[in-house]
Amino acid sequence: MASKQLKKATEKLLPKLIGSYLNVLSYVSADYAANKALHLFSKPRKGKLKPQHETFLSTANKTVLNFEGFDIATYNWEGVKETILLVHGWESNAARWKRKIKHFTQEGFNIIALDAPAHGASGSKLFNALLYAEFINVVAKKYQPKIIIGHSVGGMASVFFQQKHQLNSIEKMILLGAPSEFENVLKDYIKLLGYNKKIKSHLNHIILNRFGAKPTDFSTSKFAKDITAKGLIIHDTKDPIIPYSEAKLINEGFKNSQLIFTKGLGHSLNDSSVSKNIVDFIKA
Repeated sequence: MASKQLKKATEKLLPKLIGSYLNVLSYVSADYAANKALHLFSKPRKGKLKPQHETFLSTANKTVLNFEGFDIATYNWEGVKETILLVHGWESNAARWKRKIKHFTQEGFNIIALDAPAHGASGSKLFNALLYAEFINVVAKKYQPKIIIGHSVGGMASVFFQQKHQLNSIEKMILLGAPSEFENVLKDYIKLLGYNKKIKSHLNHIILNRFGAKPTDFSTSKFAKDITAKGLIIHDTKDPIIPYSEAKLINEGFKNSQLIFTKGLGHSLNDSSVSKNIVDFIKA
């Protein structure tokens, strides 16, 4: 019991210690400190496959695709109905869909799931939603899904993908607990680690130089305006990770979308009622 309490206390303290170290470093080189901060932001601590994940994923047909030298682990549970592409979120992997996959395969859907960059069995040491969008594009072009379901940042990356590539096969998109504004995600990270103004300012410059746009430009709500597919947004009103207000922003930008809110299902939305809402939307 004591060891668990110590572990929790250490996990809470560690971000502040890292933030304090980089804050001090920023007075020597703000650019170097900000690059380190962005590296930490982009490197997941979890999400690699565990034995129980591998056992479930072994029930699918696995294919390894490629984007610019990075492996894209892709899984297929075959069905006779429409193809659904499942896109997981941060520090997760394709096995997170286990309960929903069982529900969808019982309905006869053809299911495709992928592991994100730096997650599961896919390549890359770092993650960002733009790279994830390119992974999605490779998989979607091969399997031509009619439906995409994205959870958390997987929902954001799915919108980034469709806004850029406009794949004709996509008829419906379901976003579960998805963030709207990347700027807000970045602000939460800066607050969590207690970064000073020097690091914050240089982070914004580095993102602009590296990705060709400011943090404020990366917006699910704004990108969704260019999507013609029908949308379903499901979000819990008490989501502790991504505020419900983000879902309302996406709903405002996504012209042909509807918003369903839940109470008490948290960020994962891993509940049979959500699966039923999704199936009803697909069949409508």
